Amino acid sequence: MPLEKLLEQLPENYGVTDRELVIRAYQVAEEAHRQQKRHSGEPYINHCIAVANILAELKVPSEVIAAGLLHDTVEDTPMTLGDIRREFGDTVKILVDGVTKLSHLPRVSRGDQHAEKHDTDTEEVPLEPAALLGRKEDMVSETLRKTFLAMGEDVRVVLIKLADRLHNMRTLGHMPEHKRKRIAKETLEIFAPLANRLGIWQLKWELEDLSFRYVNPEKYKDIAEQLAERRPDREAQLEEIKINLVKLLAKNNIQSEISGRPKHIYSIFKKMQKKDKAFNMLYDVRAVRLIVPDVPSCYAALGVIHTTWRPIPGEFDDYIAAPKDNFYQSLHTAVVYDDRRPLEVQIRTQEMHLNAEYGIA
Repeated sequence: MPLEKLLEQLPENYGVTDRELVIRAYQVAEEAHRQQKRHSGEPYINHCIAVANILAELKVPSEVIAAGLLHDTVEDTPMTLGDIRREFGDTVKILVDGVTKLSHLPRVSRGDQHAEKHDTDTEEVPLEPAALLGRKEDMVSETLRKTFLAMGEDVRVVLIKLADRLHNMRTLGHMPEHKRKRIAKETLEIFAPLANRLGIWQLKWELEDLSFRYVNPEKYKDIAEQLAERRPDREAQLEEIKINLVKLLAKNNIQSEISGRPKHIYSIFKKMQKKDKAFNMLYDVRAVRLIVPDVPSCYAALGVIHTTWRPIPGEFDDYIAAPKDNFYQSLHTAVVYDDRRPLEVQIRTQEMHLNAEYGIA
């Protein structure tokens, strides 16, 4: 049952009251959307559950998950905000209201600055990748600022909207082609940067890759195929690298957890454009992440790695001493490994890792 799967995803610190709130929200949403279907033909409640599951992975409060389940009820069913408040209280009502208001905003994509009162079937000119990457950063910042203001600066509303958009992107293939391009462009320009601003990297990466698939399908396919072709060799190499790193750090009394870093297609594309390099010339196609106990261990591990392998000039960044605007912290470096090929390494603490994956919020 969908509800049972959702309950299994809820954070472990939820009490009985939290779980009861989620169950009630599910029951109300299921009844409200009972006669509605998605473009795919599946019951609309499946979308609400998917949004709630994404939010549960972010370990948000129960009121946020309840609002995620109910986020389309006021917009798409006879339910009113008064109904929400009477059944679930002011907090859930405020969150649902915030998400509902967003659906009435004009399109905020930089490629479409005009108010769009109604969704039409007029096909939009696809955005060229070079034009997409060449837009000025101040335009992005201004658009993001306006979007935050529209959301009332309530990070909980932002999280619900991001979860809503992520599931819509996962199921975008059921939409007409011209709508897919417009929605993907808007996601790449607005929602992925919002996730980045909040430091929620797991949402950022997926939003970017799903969007890029529709904005530039040819380049997406090209990079994806090259990644797939090299995956067996790369995975074998990474296993050997991880074993060697564990032994090396243990020899220097540094505890660590080491994993290979998944590669994200849009991130690779941006680096190819920025560095004007072909796919096989990028330093971070092979990459590992080290999780160590504390900040001193981060720098100790860095010293061991730089002593063992030659650092590549211009590839070191200290985001621990100077965090990114979204509070992201980590040490980034690239070295020439034993096989004379580049290897990118990220070093961070467990707390830094959790913040990077789930956001400071």
